[in-house]
Amino acid sequence: MTGVAHADGPLAGVRIIDLTNVVMGPLAARILGDLGADVIKVEGPAPDFMREFEPKRSPGMSGFTLNLNRQKRSVQLDLKSELGKKALLDLVRTGDVFVSNMRPAALARLGFAPDDLRAVKPDLIYCSAVGFGTDGPYGGRAAYDDVIQAASGLASMFSWQGDDPAFMPSIVADKITALHIVYAINAALYRKATTGEGDHIEVPMAESLAAFNLVEHLNGHTFEPKEEPFSYQRLRTKNRRPRQSADGWICLMPYTDANYIDFFTVVGEPDLASDPRFTTVNGRIDHVDELYGLVDQFAATKTTAEWMEVCETHSIPCVPVVELEHLEDDPHFAAVGLVEVDEHPLEGPYRVVRDPVRFASRPWGEVAQHAPRVGQHTNEVLSEVGWSSEDIERLSDDGS
Repeated sequence: MTGVAHADGPLAGVRIIDLTNVVMGPLAARILGDLGADVIKVEGPAPDFMREFEPKRSPGMSGFTLNLNRQKRSVQLDLKSELGKKALLDLVRTGDVFVSNMRPAALARLGFAPDDLRAVKPDLIYCSAVGFGTDGPYGGRAAYDDVIQAASGLASMFSWQGDDPAFMPSIVADKITALHIVYAINAALYRKATTGEGDHIEVPMAESLAAFNLVEHLNGHTFEPKEEPFSYQRLRTKNRRPRQSADGWICLMPYTDANYIDFFTVVGEPDLASDPRFTTVNGRIDHVDELYGLVDQFAATKTTAEWMEVCETHSIPCVPVVELEHLEDDPHFAAVGLVEVDEHPLEGPYRVVRDPVRFASRPWGEVAQHAPRVGQHTNEVLSEVGWSSEDIERLSDDGS
């Protein structure tokens, strides 16, 4: 089993009002739910469109939905109606955090700008997830993952290895930004606990991914005036790639001085261990094309199993290349229970990708709340914030 029970998670007692859709915001809110927060997912008459992606067993319950929206309760509201707006404001009054990836202008038109919500809940933590920082010239632009990969310099990196600019086959901008949302909200919750004050957080996708890309690649341009080279040269060579062994694909990565001495000895070329091009880390980086070309050449001389045995003996980093679709069968990931089968009360058995972080303070428990159907908890949650059954019936009649 996976997930955490709300009663014993580190964020137990925290309520998140989650007005997000697609992947970035829902993933961030789900992680907060895994940490024990009570996450109320608010959806409109047209729910989160990720619900309808195929395959799915029933309407609105796609594979994306099952893993992005666990640990949440769903409330369906028409936020363009007066009763729907009132319901959201009543939810906010009981919440600690409001998080949304709607454009700020659209939220303001609905009456849900930061000042509007903090007027009814002064200590609210209001988190705006946006494509581009609103104080820059691109603020307000539409932004999806591909747009951010292009704008942040990531797509251009593929040209360093002789390819055309390309997109990573992963929605990396969404997922990295989700992690920024999580840590920012947790920091704001700590500040609120110590000062009693709320906050307004803006988490921009473009800046998040650009900063991520510059960690190692700013390099010589850290200095003013700039020094060359820009970027981490080891990552730019076309020879940095998985290696083809005699019978498969491996990541064979000698790294330290000792690794290279052992590697060149094992492949029968001990003289290369004293070659001045390869005896220091800076020499290896300056000659990384030739060095990695040699590693590529020697990789084909042994089978994957032989390389694994040699590398284990000499503490040289090496792993087989694992197909993503077979990840759950890998003995390590199987042993730690990264992907486990759970039982959804409405959808039946499904695979749950566990949040990888573990706390010594308490073991992982069962999923406290499996991904809900659209609006499944509307009556329950509104009753908790003081709505009568008559009020809830009026809300339903109002079209929400």
